[in-house]
Amino acid sequence: MTKRLIIALLSIISINSYCQITFEKGYFINETDQKIECYIKNIDWKNNPTEFDYKFTLNETAKRGTIQTVKEFGINDAIKYIRSTVKIDRSKDNTGNLSTDRVPNFREELLYLRVIIEGQASLLYYRDGNLTRFFYQLNNSEITQLVHKRYLINNKVAQNNLFRQQLLLALKCKDIRTNDITKLSYERRSLKRIFIQYNSCNNYNYTNYEPKNKKDLFSLSLRPSISFSSLNIDNTTAKSFNTDFESKTTFRLGVETEFILPFNKNKWSIVIEPTYQYFKAENRTQVSYISGGELIKSINYQSIELPVGIRHYFFLSNYSKVFANISFISDFTLGSSSIDFKRNDGSTLNSLKIKPRKNFALGVGYKHKDRFSIEIRYQTRRDILGSYLSWYSNYKTTSIIFGYSLR
Repeated sequence: MTKRLIIALLSIISINSYCQITFEKGYFINETDQKIECYIKNIDWKNNPTEFDYKFTLNETAKRGTIQTVKEFGINDAIKYIRSTVKIDRSKDNTGNLSTDRVPNFREELLYLRVIIEGQASLLYYRDGNLTRFFYQLNNSEITQLVHKRYLINNKVAQNNLFRQQLLLALKCKDIRTNDITKLSYERRSLKRIFIQYNSCNNYNYTNYEPKNKKDLFSLSLRPSISFSSLNIDNTTAKSFNTDFESKTTFRLGVETEFILPFNKNKWSIVIEPTYQYFKAENRTQVSYISGGELIKSINYQSIELPVGIRHYFFLSNYSKVFANISFISDFTLGSSSIDFKRNDGSTLNSLKIKPRKNFALGVGYKHKDRFSIEIRYQTRRDILGSYLSWYSNYKTTSIIFGYSLR
């Protein structure tokens, strides 16, 4: 049954993966400075693009605009990219690859820059992988990079924070103190605030192109579940110890923390879900070589699973979406989790301490109004007797997980 449900949900995802990609009202400006209204495919770019897809009507085939043919494009007064030939420093910023040169290594490039604040003083942004650079423009003058560079001096990391001096000279206003500039950090929120302050205190009109209704990028959910678990164990030297504990229906309880990644229209997230789980079973085998003639095999397995994974959403509407996730699971046993082998009189013949190894999980699900969810999750084989060379174990679980978001 669970396999059929997984196949059904995967079919929904494949059918609706096209529906989630939306073309939104926008415009572009061509080489002849003509502004053309259209629909633009909004993929909420993480990295600055060099091209984009657009349509004049929603039913036609998409066309491609490129940095060579389009000077500017925007979507719904929320996203705006302008083309500009600028000098950019691409010096490495990770500690292992820092140079010893304090001076930026500028080179001229044709780029699409994303506009953050547009006004008498404009703030622009460029990202390419781990590279992040901010630019500014005063009264439609030349666009200039704000300089921030980490470098090595005597094997220690130092910083060239020239951007603060640049802004001290550029953003002069009675409401902006020197201390306001010297405390700035080279990050989006800090820089955006000072550009808004400058335009406001000089009574300049400006446009803030940051998302107006930014979603909460963190959620916490209760996740009770019904699980169908089974366990087989085998011993390479004593076949009478081989046991099929068969499938058991158990209940689990987890708490999921989800961090929405702030790009690609909030379609990706990182999920961490500590979950209490248990599996208890008993099996009796008739044997002739022990007193009482019966071998009683029992398992008491309790643990906290810690899945850490990545999730991708497929939007069906403003209120509903399906998702798929993959998780890497670490498992931490509780109390005296063990598999015990006893004689009919209750005396112990052997006892195995449970030491689970890591495994993976695949899940597909549906979420409604970012509040209620249901997920079907399949876990790959888990070896729970990893410290014993002569034992083989196969613990498998498929779960139906119900979710209720607390925030």
